[in-house]
Amino acid sequence: MVLCYRVAVHGASLLPWKSTVSAGSGAPTGGFRLRRFHRRSGNNNQLQTTAKANFPPYGKDLPGGIPTGRFCNGRTPPDLIAEELGIKKMVPAYLDPNLTQQDLLTGVSFASGAARFDPQTSQNAAAISLGTQLEYLKAYKEKLRSIVGSERAAQIMSDSLHVVELYGLGARRIAFFGIPSIGCLPSQRTIAGGFTRNCNNLYNEAAQFLNSKLSHLLDSLSQTLPQSRVVYIDIYNPLLQIIQNPQISRSSSQPFLTNKKPSTFCFEVSDRGCCGTGVIEVVALCRNAGTCADTSNERTYKIIVRQVLQSYINRFL
Repeated sequence: MVLCYRVAVHGASLLPWKSTVSAGSGAPTGGFRLRRFHRRSGNNNQLQTTAKANFPPYGKDLPGGIPTGRFCNGRTPPDLIAEELGIKKMVPAYLDPNLTQQDLLTGVSFASGAARFDPQTSQNAAAISLGTQLEYLKAYKEKLRSIVGSERAAQIMSDSLHVVELYGLGARRIAFFGIPSIGCLPSQRTIAGGFTRNCNNLYNEAAQFLNSKLSHLLDSLSQTLPQSRVVYIDIYNPLLQIIQNPQISRSSSQPFLTNKKPSTFCFEVSDRGCCGTGVIEVVALCRNAGTCADTSNERTYKIIVRQVLQSYINRFL
């Protein structure tokens, strides 16, 4: 069983999703996200860009083995978060031509593969910049108003859970995912990890440094933005623990609201991806390159998602 790295981590995450509480129930009913990470849900399918995953082997473990544009063999963390919160099993792309009104009410994704903080980088990659994604969010709000009215739309936005600072647009629950251990990416091990392909400590230290700064900044925002819950979410350490100890991790079958001790998860490989040789191939290079017999990154995501929810969900309630 191989830990599928390529889609498990890449770059910094910028991922808003929304957890809307229905009147009197206390249960989440919707979600949307806006992010920068290689875990997109298919908005790039509509673009002329090389940053696509709408071809095999991506999606091989989804129903029918149909690739949806997710950089993954199956579902991604936002999908799993939505499922754990009782919203739905998969979060569709905002640009999906088959999007329904119910999809808008229960959550969509504005994410775009190869998008970065710097709009020029997004433009060079023919990706949807974060600025454009925010414009999509504004358009989403207008569509929401036309479906449920202004009051309900305002409640949905106010009760939303985000990964980027959208306070000015009505968000009050803001979650910011930190940067993972980018020095342990298979490609970075190959390029900068030496003959033995070790994790690159310099890259990991840079990620930790930025995460520390982000954590302090977000704590400060929590104190200055009225009625807000701004939370930094650490994914660096949970993922690194799996990388360093691939055979010992919490089982994905355990409920996330438990304190059970970690059990054997039986990953065998944590230094290569699941496509081609596993040491460098990504995106287009994975086309027809062959995959591992057991691609396990959705299971990896479940471990991380449940740890994240167990650690942080009470801070948003």
